[in-house]
Amino acid sequence: MNRKIFIRSLAALGISLGMSLPPAVHAQTTLTMSSWVPPTHFLAKDVFEPWIAEVNRVTEGRVSIRVLPKPVGAPAQHWELARKGVADITWGNFTYEPDRFKTMWFAEVPMMGSHCASTSVALWRTYQKYLGNHEAFKGVQMLAMGMLAGGQINHGSKPMATPEDFKGQKIRMGGPIQKRLLEDMGAVPVSAPAPKAYEMLEGGVIDASLHGLESVVNFRLDGKLKFHTVIPEGFYDATFFIGINEGKWQQISQKDRDAIMAISGEVLSRKWGQQFDIQSKSAEEKLRAAGHTFTAPSKELLQRIGQIRQTMLNEWIAEAPSFGLKDAKGMLGFYEASYKELRK
Repeated sequence: MNRKIFIRSLAALGISLGMSLPPAVHAQTTLTMSSWVPPTHFLAKDVFEPWIAEVNRVTEGRVSIRVLPKPVGAPAQHWELARKGVADITWGNFTYEPDRFKTMWFAEVPMMGSHCASTSVALWRTYQKYLGNHEAFKGVQMLAMGMLAGGQINHGSKPMATPEDFKGQKIRMGGPIQKRLLEDMGAVPVSAPAPKAYEMLEGGVIDASLHGLESVVNFRLDGKLKFHTVIPEGFYDATFFIGINEGKWQQISQKDRDAIMAISGEVLSRKWGQQFDIQSKSAEEKLRAAGHTFTAPSKELLQRIGQIRQTMLNEWIAEAPSFGLKDAKGMLGFYEASYKELRK
């Protein structure tokens, strides 16, 4: 065969074979996600699943996410699981590692906001402006942040309307902000995960438990906690993250990272908050329909909570340089202004 004809034949064959190769020649990444709530939980159904589908869509199938059949660690371990790459994507509560994330304490004090779509976006914007390069967050690319629409006071047998009502009451809580708040109110804080509240109430270990109203329903505590005091803008709050291992994130193409962040960040933070708002409203309606007692806080109780709030914030601002935060007062003001603007 003529040499030129032979070379042209090989080239044609190569083109033909290339056209017949399957789509797998394009880079494809499957990320693992560890989640510690069951698939039936509203966060799984209404936040994570739609977002996972969106990731697949905006990357045209190049990036997919597989939720593991069970969590690869306890809830409190999920930041480290992402940082170390045990799972690619995790979510969790900053409160579970309070010493590492002292920068987030400001958002968990009383009266920081009860409209969760607004608090969650305000928290994301605050993180972006002030904390994106902070040492505590290194190793994890933040994908979204969220809050819980304000935690409230839920009692098993009596209304809680005045400061005196707290004296000596054993109340389940989680995290240092809640502990300090209850101690200053004269209550006895009992540390335990939220899912443990039922058996603790059943056994008489606690008298009351701190939860958002949605958690009273979703943790099936409505048969035990029938008295609720709703503090305007929340008795306390909690801060959450959704994050991905930084190394794994960098392996994804810039094009796909940009596409993923376009549906994450502020967008996903808002969706998180919207779902908590929906759940909280639905839970309150359900509890009221079931005959639960909702008690308005007295003026004295609100004043006392406000005093404790200000004291905690002043102490946090004073301590901020020790945990690498240069402008804590400015950051707090930025969050509060953002929340106010978003609530308009």
